[in-house]
Amino acid sequence: MSTFTTRPEILGLFGVVTSTHWIASAVGMSMLERGGNAFDAAVATGFVLQVVEPHLNGPGGDMPALVYSAARGKVEVICGQGPAPAGATIAHYRSEGLDLIPGDGMLATVIPGSFDGWMLMLRDYGSLDLRTVLEPAIHYAEHGHPVLPRVSQTIAEMAEFFRTEWPTSYAMWLPGGAPPRPNSNFSNPTLAATWTRVLAEAEARRGREAQIEAARDAFYRGFVAEAIDRFVSDTSVMDASGSRHKGVLTGADMAGWQATVEASASYDYQGWTVHKTGAWGQGPVLLQSLALLSGFDMAGIDPNGADFVHTVTEAMKLAYADREVYYGDSGAEPPPLEALLSDQYNRQRRALIGKEASFDLRPGQLPGYEALFERSRAFLSAMDGKHGVVFEPTMGHLAEERGDTVHVDVIDRWGNMVSVTPSGGWLQSSPTIPELGFCLNSRAQMFWLTPDLPNSLVPGRRPRTTLTPTIALHADGAAMAFGTPGGDQQDQWQLSFFLRHVHHGLNLQEAIDMPLFHTAHIPASFYPRSREPGHLMIESSAPAATLDSLAARGHKLELARPWTVGRLTAARRDADGLLRAAATPRLMQAYAIGR
Repeated sequence: MSTFTTRPEILGLFGVVTSTHWIASAVGMSMLERGGNAFDAAVATGFVLQVVEPHLNGPGGDMPALVYSAARGKVEVICGQGPAPAGATIAHYRSEGLDLIPGDGMLATVIPGSFDGWMLMLRDYGSLDLRTVLEPAIHYAEHGHPVLPRVSQTIAEMAEFFRTEWPTSYAMWLPGGAPPRPNSNFSNPTLAATWTRVLAEAEARRGREAQIEAARDAFYRGFVAEAIDRFVSDTSVMDASGSRHKGVLTGADMAGWQATVEASASYDYQGWTVHKTGAWGQGPVLLQSLALLSGFDMAGIDPNGADFVHTVTEAMKLAYADREVYYGDSGAEPPPLEALLSDQYNRQRRALIGKEASFDLRPGQLPGYEALFERSRAFLSAMDGKHGVVFEPTMGHLAEERGDTVHVDVIDRWGNMVSVTPSGGWLQSSPTIPELGFCLNSRAQMFWLTPDLPNSLVPGRRPRTTLTPTIALHADGAAMAFGTPGGDQQDQWQLSFFLRHVHHGLNLQEAIDMPLFHTAHIPASFYPRSREPGHLMIESSAPAATLDSLAARGHKLELARPWTVGRLTAARRDADGLLRAAATPRLMQAYAIGR
């Protein structure tokens, strides 16, 4: 018996593209139609998303990607997450009167990583030339696109702040002094000119790879970096701290950095090997959650029932608590993932999942890490007392003023796969650089200004990002790529989706359409870094019996309107080569295309 879904699960053999905006998905599919592979399609899709979802990502942002190359036969991580600049020291930020890094403005900026990440993907994995993948984004920036209602709303809400504090953003986003009307045509000719100049400088060289390298030079060592350097050094702006600050990013910081290719972290679950970024990002919390849940009969639990929601939520609380103690780009002492994913450790941790909702933050203790554990526990306890009472309802997504994220999944006819979660450089994250038509990111807000923690601010260190795409490979030859925007909720929504698909036979669209839930029990990665012990948001479309049982178990329920939580997209290749794709109906933007 089939289940009603909001849209069909897309099926085909040629290729599938799914993303958080229908125009971007169509552009990605056009790359496949022109003979490009999954990597070409992802790059073109990613650049278009910077134009059509500017409140969720931009050229100054970041983009970790999981890629599977059929030729290489393995999953790899492309790290387009820029690190902290040389001048980003705890001492400097403390001297500015800060104990938390603001969520916006110039001090929240790290080196922009997305452009180099996309260029690395195109050069080493793609096949099309730079002009082909950039032209759609240039077209929509120059000639316009129907502005999303949420973009219009975001600009309207920021209008007075832009007018009084960030005049370059006011000029960019409110031409004529008014925000663009929802669904009206909106263009960004300055950004189009920036990309056109990058392309012109690239095409002064001969050869596909040489042109891609020239584009990287133009951005990180040429006119783009020079414009960023001038703007940052000359600009002091109001930010979330209530004071004005200058940034510390320089052209020299940009010139000395490049995106990298790294090994993934992985965990074997029910025949699937699930791949994530390393613990410099939050991705392994999904792996830890699976390790905890491997001791439960998840297949025997109603995927829409209270036992499912409770068990998954309590497992996530434990995994995310470990994130706070052990995760970060700590360099010489990498996070102890092998120990965190071990059977022995998870047997002990699994015993903490009881019948009632937990309210304590309970990280686990690992032998050899006693000092770090005590240091982190003392710090988190102090933060709980200082910031834990501050709670902003999460709703289904981050508030418009804070920005969010986009996501792309692609599989081509050869079996190449991409799962990528671009973010940062939101129009509301920092003032627009008038020469370039885009703004910088605010990823540094995820660092702590207390030393000797895995996620402490250190020059050259990557912030512990929430961006967390996923690729999973099955022993029978099947494969999946999936992900979602949503900050700290990303791995929470992905976990429910994956469990429902794997254990309960739901197809991709059925699993995406089911009522979603998440907890804000753990410290937020975003300013002001608050948490709400025992919190559980769930869509009110969940069965009444489920909601009643969860409340009886002590969960502090926050009911969300139906179809408001999560922005999942997913693609799958079956063992026989059949391709599948799906996209969330929530926000009425995401779209899956394939044939």
